[in-house]
Amino acid sequence: MLTEDFNFDLDEKFIAQKPSERRGDDKLMVLDRETGKIIHSSMEKICDFIPENALMVFNNSKVRAARVFAREENSETPREFLFINPLRDGTDATLWQVMTRNARRQKPGKQFVFDDGLCGEIAEWPDFDGTEFRVLRFNSQIDEGWFEKNGHIPLPPYIRRSDEDGDFLRYQTIFAEKIGSIAAPTAGLHFTRETLAALEKKGVEQAFVTLHVGLGTFLPVRAEKIEEHKMHRESFFVSEDVATAVERAVAENRPIVAVGTTSVRSLESAWKNGKMSRGWQSTDIFIYPGYEFKVVNKLFTNFHTPKSTLLMLVSAFAGKEKILAAYEEAKKLEYRFFSYGDAMIIS
Repeated sequence: MLTEDFNFDLDEKFIAQKPSERRGDDKLMVLDRETGKIIHSSMEKICDFIPENALMVFNNSKVRAARVFAREENSETPREFLFINPLRDGTDATLWQVMTRNARRQKPGKQFVFDDGLCGEIAEWPDFDGTEFRVLRFNSQIDEGWFEKNGHIPLPPYIRRSDEDGDFLRYQTIFAEKIGSIAAPTAGLHFTRETLAALEKKGVEQAFVTLHVGLGTFLPVRAEKIEEHKMHRESFFVSEDVATAVERAVAENRPIVAVGTTSVRSLESAWKNGKMSRGWQSTDIFIYPGYEFKVVNKLFTNFHTPKSTLLMLVSAFAGKEKILAAYEEAKKLEYRFFSYGDAMIIS
């Protein structure tokens, strides 16, 4: 399959630059993946479309303020770093995998000073030679407090503005708990405490996995053929209680609703030989048309970017033609696309 097959035109006016004024005040499209029938609704009516015996699985990963600015030593020129993952080399230094513009020009030994005076040095790391990644070495530990003090919310590049105070709340789900993501599990952004309470009152069981959103989720597909795309590994966690709940729902043939593509990838990766794997795991699963889903049979999601692995996943779930037709319908009715946009249920 060609990556270009998953392309579509989208005027920038449809790309949500800010969240809705009130969390959950979003449009909701409901797509029947068998017939292609579409219902237009709103998030306040989501309970009408979730069966009372369903199990809904959310991702409770929390976004780190991972976008941090520094200046090259003896220079006032600013440089932006996106902190991806901590690394260890057996020394006292703390090492972080980072992304930055023109990374190949940032040679080992070059030093950068951050706003609080902390100095980071480009470390030699052969695995990243010739890539958009570098490793920064620090002589003191960096904790989450450092990111909270110095970092910015890593809004995606199609949001063409600087982050604001409101993004610290709105680019997190209300159930965000375990920090480690560099992008939000955006399907969960639509849910309010009132919505979760209404679903619980209806009898919908709720469970939470953790997948730390990283490069595997948001890096673009650069290969001409999608089969040649290599997914980066991402860490995820499934507790004993959640694993048991999923196994029970499968055994009882109940609907399992994944909230977001990261929940899909967690559930599908953990299901092995008829059971769920427990604990911390990692996945580089790439779901595209032809994949046979083992666990998930309903999907709550956003409207995704062209030629992305996310669009390929929802196309695997509902069929590429039905998804692209639904997106054209969404444009006609001025749905908002991408991270801060509107929502879709695929049943």
